[in-house]
Amino acid sequence: MSDLSAATPERPSNVRWGIFSLACGTSWLLYFHRYMFALIKPDLKQEWNLGSDDLGLLDSVFSITYTGFQVPLGITADFIGVRIVLTLLILGWSLAMGMHALAPNFKVLAVARGALGVTQSAAYACLNRISKNWFPQTVRTSLQGWIGVFFGRIGGFSANIIFGAILMGAVGIDWRPLVLVFTALGVAYAVIFWCVFRDSPRDNPWTNSAEADLIEGVSTDKPAEPPPRMTVKQMFSRMSGRSIGNLLALNGQTILSTAADNLYSAWIPLFLAEVYLFGAEERGWMSALPLLGGAIGGALGGILNDVLMEKIGNRCWGRRLVGLGGKSIAAALLVLGLFVFDRPYLFCTLLFFVKFFSDSGLSTTWGTVTDIGGEATATVFAFNNAVAGIGSMIAPLLYGYIAEEYSWHTVFLTAAGFYLLCALSWLAINCTIPIVAEDENA
Repeated sequence: MSDLSAATPERPSNVRWGIFSLACGTSWLLYFHRYMFALIKPDLKQEWNLGSDDLGLLDSVFSITYTGFQVPLGITADFIGVRIVLTLLILGWSLAMGMHALAPNFKVLAVARGALGVTQSAAYACLNRISKNWFPQTVRTSLQGWIGVFFGRIGGFSANIIFGAILMGAVGIDWRPLVLVFTALGVAYAVIFWCVFRDSPRDNPWTNSAEADLIEGVSTDKPAEPPPRMTVKQMFSRMSGRSIGNLLALNGQTILSTAADNLYSAWIPLFLAEVYLFGAEERGWMSALPLLGGAIGGALGGILNDVLMEKIGNRCWGRRLVGLGGKSIAAALLVLGLFVFDRPYLFCTLLFFVKFFSDSGLSTTWGTVTDIGGEATATVFAFNNAVAGIGSMIAPLLYGYIAEEYSWHTVFLTAAGFYLLCALSWLAINCTIPIVAEDENA
């Protein structure tokens, strides 16, 4: 019996799925907190006599700090570990959200927006690193679609429904005490994350060696030696002109995608209040529709990525086709929507499908970063998000100005243009070109 027992291979534990749940919860919470601000814009505009351009300025303050701290905090996550960095980020952004409720004037609110940008900046870089450390490459893009897109969008969807439609709208609770309640929720989640998460399977006391081998792709009983940590100087010294050009193409598409998506994260509730005269409850429900579409599209897009790459046997074109197709269809549908602009419910329903196709390609971006990033994945993700911050800095100012001086019709047409340019940029992106030369044959 003992010989038979020794010959039976150890069954992998399933701790990675607990980590997956933790990552999904982090993504949900981040977007829940982020999307609350769009829902309080109509109240702020009335209470403090603000214009759309003033609100756009507050969004740009968030984007400037969000952009500026992406790279340093992403590098920090690569070198000291996700557990420390992401715990502090969750705690920090929750407290920054609480500052929004306590702000006595515009200047203090701007400080709160900046603090939220700092503390949310590298969260997705950390989540991208988690997907690399805790899951095999064969399912990574599918899971990134669930973590980064589905649960993020569902977080925004939940903010619109729970915070906006139900608590502010149907129940009639003022937004300030509600923000403080969800601040406390974030602080509690930071404690849970610290207690449960570990940076790698082999660091986790509940993960057995079979599961660690499965994740790392090890086929023998001997555990794989972890690769040495790469210094920042080494990473930059190993980059070639080819890898730099490829990274810049990826940066370009992310800038354009971010600029288009700012419409949903920052402006839809205000648009619904000003153009369709919707109250808080109806704004919450209608603002949630595009986010639900994005959540479903993101999850299915990640699965489509993995299936397509396997079927056609070409990782590069598998990713390109999903990215190019999703953004192209989103652009076309948004232009089509302008023909039914005067029919509120039909237009909002069409926005569901615009976001569905747009976000179907978002997991492709995550997968591409993981493909080219290697051991510098969090750093590369942070750099890509930091550069993409150009879009999130420009878009609020641009949309706010256009809405104030021209029309909301022109705002949506501008977003459609961003989608089209984003689609075309995928033709220049090759996910098989690693960021550092030593990974080129990996």
